[in-house]
Amino acid sequence: MQEISTKPYFMRAIYEWCTDNGFTPYLAVKVGSAARVPMEFVRNGEIVLNISFGATSGLKMDNDAVTFKARFGGVSRDIYVPVENVMAVYASENGQGMAFEVELIEADETEAEAPAPVEAVSKPVLGLAAVSSKPSLVEATASGDEQKKSEKKSEKPSLKIIK
Repeated sequence: MQEISTKPYFMRAIYEWCTDNGFTPYLAVKVGSAARVPMEFVRNGEIVLNISFGATSGLKMDNDAVTFKARFGGVSRDIYVPVENVMAVYASENGQGMAFEVELIEADETEAEAPAPVEAVSKPVLGLAAVSSKPSLVEATASGDEQKKSEKKSEKPSLKIIK
């Protein structure tokens, strides 16, 4: 049996944290052919979606995809985003949240295909913690001193990088 990624669990946790603290949760998505989003709002192959309770209807975040209905320009749209296409979940008010590796899923791909190599995966959004369900050798050997130095650099609220 294939192990389930930690990514959807982290996504749900950040969403819940945002709503518990009265923040507006946003979902940053790398748009591919498998994602169903309003293409007129896509910029540079990416879209940011407000996934708050007031902005969505029927929000469902499962282990495979995020689905909901939302209004864009007064028109209700069905939104479908594969978990693999999610770049980040964060609070719009302060930018705190979590960024993820993106393994873009195309509509004609099957689950049996091998994941993209680490070099081909897009970089996480700056200012957000990067999370990978499969840590690389470099991440596994990073020292705690480097994390402490990077935390001291910024005075603004930010997330700690989890390795």
